[in-house]
Amino acid sequence: MSPTSPASPERSASPERPKNLTPTRRLTTAQALVAFLARQYTERDGRRQRLISATWGIFGHGNVAGIGQALVEAGHGGNGTAHRMPYLQGRNEQSMVHAAVGYARQSGRLSAQAVTTSIGPGATNLVTGAALATINRLPVLLLPGDTFATRPADPVLQQLEVPYAGDVSVNDCLRPVSRYFDRITRPEALIPAALQAMRVLADPAETGAVTLALPQDVQAEAYDWPEEFFAERDWHVRRPAPDTYELETAVRAIRSARRPLIVAGGGVRHSAAEETLAAFTAATRIPVASTQAGKGALRHDHPADVGGIGHTGTATADELARTADLVIGIGTRFSDFTTASGTLFADPAVRFLHLNITAFDAHKLAALPLVADARAGLEALTAALAGRGYRVDPAYETEYTGAKEAWEERVEASFATPDPTARPTQTQVLGLLDDLVTEEDILINAAGSLPGDLHKLWRTRSRDQYHVEYGYSCMGYEIPAAIGVLLAAGTGQRTRPVWALVGDGTYLMNPTEIVTAVQENLPLKLLILQNHGYASIGGLSASVGAERFGTAYRHRDPDGGFTGPPLPVDLAANAASLGLRVLRAATVDDLRKALSEARDAEGPTCVYVETETPDTVSGPPPAQAWWDVPVAETASRPAAVKAREEYDRQVAARRRHL
Repeated sequence: MSPTSPASPERSASPERPKNLTPTRRLTTAQALVAFLARQYTERDGRRQRLISATWGIFGHGNVAGIGQALVEAGHGGNGTAHRMPYLQGRNEQSMVHAAVGYARQSGRLSAQAVTTSIGPGATNLVTGAALATINRLPVLLLPGDTFATRPADPVLQQLEVPYAGDVSVNDCLRPVSRYFDRITRPEALIPAALQAMRVLADPAETGAVTLALPQDVQAEAYDWPEEFFAERDWHVRRPAPDTYELETAVRAIRSARRPLIVAGGGVRHSAAEETLAAFTAATRIPVASTQAGKGALRHDHPADVGGIGHTGTATADELARTADLVIGIGTRFSDFTTASGTLFADPAVRFLHLNITAFDAHKLAALPLVADARAGLEALTAALAGRGYRVDPAYETEYTGAKEAWEERVEASFATPDPTARPTQTQVLGLLDDLVTEEDILINAAGSLPGDLHKLWRTRSRDQYHVEYGYSCMGYEIPAAIGVLLAAGTGQRTRPVWALVGDGTYLMNPTEIVTAVQENLPLKLLILQNHGYASIGGLSASVGAERFGTAYRHRDPDGGFTGPPLPVDLAANAASLGLRVLRAATVDDLRKALSEARDAEGPTCVYVETETPDTVSGPPPAQAWWDVPVAETASRPAAVKAREEYDRQVAARRRHL
């Protein structure tokens, strides 16, 4: 087949060609893929946008002459056309995926980004980011280079040789962390694979990491592609309504409940169901607790919002969970942090009702399933209950609103800064930030002790302010994710303030994308809390009898441990060396001024503060529910023996909800 249009120098004319054949365009596989991606759109509720908005890339021999050259052809510098493919330069492959995931979450899963790498270590660096995307149900397209499909050079540089299988490459490690995987060993195989990839990315029940492994020779191979492949294509993001039988069963369960509790998860946000949830609670007065992904489903000052639930939750939410007779999960996976490892929902007769877009999640904990989009399901429940007069007992409403007020007093105590000349604690840092931000600001965090403090204490002011990645809890996510959020959240001349909150352990894991923020002049607000080690795991280590072993950043002592002076690491100087403007804060007063200055900054800015340990001053409230981290069953050291006794006491309360 020969192409028919003379517009492209890559198309050849053939006078003998029958006119009834399908028009084609001659491109390399990589050029065809980039052209295809630039013409894919999502549509939901009448809103249409690009499915793949840009491509991140680091180039090597496995993709430079394929996808790299195709991005040049696509006019990534901006040629004014609707179908160009913008290119974003990353510094670490894992970080590029994190940035793309941050972008997808901020975009409501309606727009995503692609990530291209070379073969070998560039490709395997994608695995952590892919796992994070898939666990959190967030779309990202991965385009790792692969070894030669035709094997003219075998082994090629960076190729993994597997004696028992000639068709295995390092990219196969992406299979278990991808929602869809294909290796494109012939150009024409791209057509069905690309369509399947888009289907999964746009499917609210299936989405996650999608991998198309691209052998380097196939990327550069030319083929006559049917013009229809490059037509604009809309992928409708559906809102499935609940089944009639499941809806009636759910209504009966709610009407018979005396102490119902809603657990709002990330599905509320992905479905843009916040207003619908507010309307449902206004009608029923059922209190709403939130998972890490669901925090912000209601504003912190909404009467029905009782805060985070589970191991990092509030006393209000966890006490309600212990006495609830019906737990209504909305868009949540019910992870062990939410269920307190199966110890939280203690009422002997407790039942579960799960509204979820995936049947897999809707059936967890032997629940009554309501398989539907969160917004569509809530609308149906609200309508079905409207004429039946259901509302919780006023005494129950008084109980949880009073408990909410009492918890707010504990939050105020944790945030209080009585001495402005003192070094702040971590919770006092959050209190100063709480005083400063508005509903415009977005906070990003993922690991360490900050997620627990934030889940318990943070006062969320808007549906997308709270961005804590706790499905994979990946250290190093915050900075690149903030870049992705900035790319998605910028509005005209005014870019929303985006804060990346990191402890020192997280910062040392992955600071490289600071360079990207500087290159793009993105107004990232990086807040580094220097606490000399893995503070969160240090506390956990102490609680399970491991005596904080290996969790502090200190010099070795004569006995071989790490109890010497703190290491003389200057993270502020490191951030400055990567191009950030750095504001150092030594006291509460310094920090208040630095945070305000950083918020107003037009370029990327870092605030650095060394935090005080909460041993002698106010800290966060302790955990309000248990979390199962197994403790050594036999030990000689007293700390471990004591920890095992506590473990045996706690684990006895675990139950399986059947």
